[in-house]
Amino acid sequence: MQTSELKYDFKELTKLYEEVISMVDLESLEKRIKELDQLTYDQGFWNDSSSAQKIVKELKKMKNKQNSINELVDLYEELKIVYEFILLEEDMEDEFLSLSKKLHLVADKLSVKLLLEGETDMLNAIIEIHPGAGGTESQDWAEMLFRMYKRYGEISNYDFELLDYQKGDEAGIKSVTFSLKGDHSYGYLKAENGVHRLVRISPFDSGGRRHTSFAGVIIIPEIDDSIDIDINPNDLKIDTFRSSGAGGQSVNTTDSAVRITHLPTKLVVNVQNERSQFKNRDKAMQILKAKLYQLELEKKKEEISSYRSNSSLISFGSQIRSYVMHPYSMVKDHRTNIETGNVSKVLDGNISDFIFGYLKMLARGE
Repeated sequence: MQTSELKYDFKELTKLYEEVISMVDLESLEKRIKELDQLTYDQGFWNDSSSAQKIVKELKKMKNKQNSINELVDLYEELKIVYEFILLEEDMEDEFLSLSKKLHLVADKLSVKLLLEGETDMLNAIIEIHPGAGGTESQDWAEMLFRMYKRYGEISNYDFELLDYQKGDEAGIKSVTFSLKGDHSYGYLKAENGVHRLVRISPFDSGGRRHTSFAGVIIIPEIDDSIDIDINPNDLKIDTFRSSGAGGQSVNTTDSAVRITHLPTKLVVNVQNERSQFKNRDKAMQILKAKLYQLELEKKKEEISSYRSNSSLISFGSQIRSYVMHPYSMVKDHRTNIETGNVSKVLDGNISDFIFGYLKMLARGE
């Protein structure tokens, strides 16, 4: 690579670095961290447990942001030193290219993270997956998506909690609800909300024909005590039923599973992960509040239907992303036009490129 090309690359990398750094008021960030840190040393800090936990949570968020910024600063300083050696005709082109690639990745990830400053972006994510019309085919596709998001959670170091699992008649799932808990999990995963389409040779078709399947993914924030939602008890229909399990010792033999229906909106929440009916009811209420909060934010009555388990809405033409396994391999996001030919890698949880692309599109106001 010519020195002139390296100069251009370094100039572009410097521009990228400065753009990302300009998104943060470093002085205010450092000041806020010191203020919060000082509060934790107060003698009566833990007297109000709820207030203390909020402070600790904010402090952790601020420190994570600071660490991410410091990582980018350190990378750029290292790149600058290597570039200076190259100008002195030292053979360090490989080091420069390696650091350039790493700086791009870190800068892209940080720029997206800095955009996640919404009221709910920092919250944990609750994910619901519902198969569309098509029976076993769609139910199997829904389970494939379930595995994809579990793997994404593992890659992102999120904690997984299964809340409700309805097994399919022959294969796959009729529905599943679970949460991924971790740094800005809702802020990232909100990019996945919508209909996902699969095209493949069906393993359930003895004729080896190609099938198209759909599944709907719903992402809602797991709201905490900082967001107050009032629910009229008269608007609720609460049912208990026996939890469905995989068999063996894991089967819950008591009627502890809970279904809550919010009558005005027809929203339904099922939770069966705990043996305690009270714990399941509390979790179901938390999820219901999160759904109602989403609807309240949108201020549009007609959008209520997008949060219902209505398979008729999960069909051709409404998909946000297509996963094609035959006659060629491709995953394409129809909102951003980002695509890849490595379908198996995506289904193994590597969906960050699609998420970042969507969040950047939102930031541009598209």
